[in-house]
Amino acid sequence: MFSLLLSFAIASILAVVLHGSSRRFVRNRLRYVDAVQKSVAPWLAGGAVFAVGAVLAGLPFIGIGTAVTAALAVGTGVAAGARDIRQGTSPVVYGP
Repeated sequence: MFSLLLSFAIASILAVVLHGSSRRFVRNRLRYVDAVQKSVAPWLAGGAVFAVGAVLAGLPFIGIGTAVTAALAVGTGVAAGARDIRQGTSPVVYGP
């Protein structure tokens, strides 16, 4: 029971951190890159993170569920960062 709770906590914290950092990275560093504006960019970023997470799934407290959660967090972060660029908004996301 404790290991399940710990795994859920790790996945939740990882999702929040990865979403915020990928959104901020896309908004600040990839502002002038045209490829990030394509609809396939979040899928590619999420797929890459899932591939890395699937390799690390053998470690304790990290499973396929954590890899899927991380992939979804990065994919939605990239999509949100690209949307921020298109709309011209610059919200504060998890820090400066």
